[in-house]
Amino acid sequence: MTCNAEFNSRDPEAYSRVFDDLWPICRSISGPGLRDSLAILTALMDLGIEGVASGTQVFDWVVPPEWSIRSARLTGPDGQVVADMAVTNLSVVNYSEPVDRVLSRAELEPHLHSIPHQPTLTPYVTSYYRRDWGFCLPHAQRVALPDGDYHARIDSTLAPGDVSFATGLLPGDSGREILLSSYLCHPSMANNELSGPLVLLGLYHRLRDWPRRRYSYRFLLNPETIGSLCFLHRYHEHLSETLEDGLVLTCLGGPTEALSYKASRRGDTGFDRLAAHLAGPDLALRPFDPTGGSDERQFCAPGFDLPVGQIGRTLYGRYPEYHTSGDTKALMGLDRIVDAVDRIEEMLRLNEARGPWIGTAQHGEPQLGRRGLYPSVNSPTNWHLSNDEVMDSRRLLDMVLWILSDADGRRDIIETATKAGVGLRDLLPVIRTLEDKDLIRHHLREDTP
Repeated sequence: MTCNAEFNSRDPEAYSRVFDDLWPICRSISGPGLRDSLAILTALMDLGIEGVASGTQVFDWVVPPEWSIRSARLTGPDGQVVADMAVTNLSVVNYSEPVDRVLSRAELEPHLHSIPHQPTLTPYVTSYYRRDWGFCLPHAQRVALPDGDYHARIDSTLAPGDVSFATGLLPGDSGREILLSSYLCHPSMANNELSGPLVLLGLYHRLRDWPRRRYSYRFLLNPETIGSLCFLHRYHEHLSETLEDGLVLTCLGGPTEALSYKASRRGDTGFDRLAAHLAGPDLALRPFDPTGGSDERQFCAPGFDLPVGQIGRTLYGRYPEYHTSGDTKALMGLDRIVDAVDRIEEMLRLNEARGPWIGTAQHGEPQLGRRGLYPSVNSPTNWHLSNDEVMDSRRLLDMVLWILSDADGRRDIIETATKAGVGLRDLLPVIRTLEDKDLIRHHLREDTP
């Protein structure tokens, strides 16, 4: 499939339209809701949808039956509707088996879910791997339910099918891949569910339009945990040979200003070092922690130990609306989706510049004077670089000499920036100038000096 769809990755309204298409769909880890959601996004990205059949052994897991749901309603003694999936998808326990029963208030109680300390919000509850059913509602409503008979009706199906995921590649100069991944399986939640896929969509269009990509970029959308394991079941050998770095995108639309980066299990990958270099008011650092998080736990697990970190903003479990009906479009903010795309795109650009680089001169320093990079008269005049940026001549020369000294195909430019006492962003125009003048070339692991 070739993606010709137009999408303005800098316009919040473009994301808003996709959000509105995705929001009403009752998603889960399998089933038509997941496939319909993937279809909306793959119409805007050149990704192919794949599936792993129910019953397949995937490492220590077994792919579950596929869940389809058409309606779910709980009716009270006087005929009032207590919970209805037509009002919110969160009203039904995700993966509920079918039921059509009349129960007393006491019999119904084990099948009701609410949050006592958040009495006005409906919780998100799942039962993927144990057959069960239930309804979710605000706690204030639950405690006010009268005695009497209740009619619970859930029209659902659990049957053989598959767990679907979508993946595709934007090719670059190198076969070394950067993985950009997010999950798609929760219904009717914004920051926790839709922010990651929307940022992934924006990054796809930004990177697709780059005039040059040094790395190849693999995009992945999957249901959380079981979806990443299904993807790994099919691709882990390929990734073990080609993956340079990866990022899992999650919770990127909430009100928190700074982004934060969670390190890989290795702790020393290219993205780990880049994030440490960029850390500051706009980017906080988090160590790897297997007790929480998203699919980076699977990518980093023993047996894979892939170089994958995670980036987020208003994180899971750290805001009161997490996994509730309070996680809405208004909470998320589509301007913050654009901001996250901007910041992560810059991080990816810096990663491309990180190198390592290798000098083209065979021995010794190249002659800089005849290339306009060494002053014939020692004066404080400014120099114009090949991309029309202006830099003080002494500062430029220092950075030129540092970069050339480290351009041995082994060191990345973060080490150079640290030694030179500058930021990686400061080195970007100098790197571009040296590459334009054919003094250095990008040296990826698969290259030979």
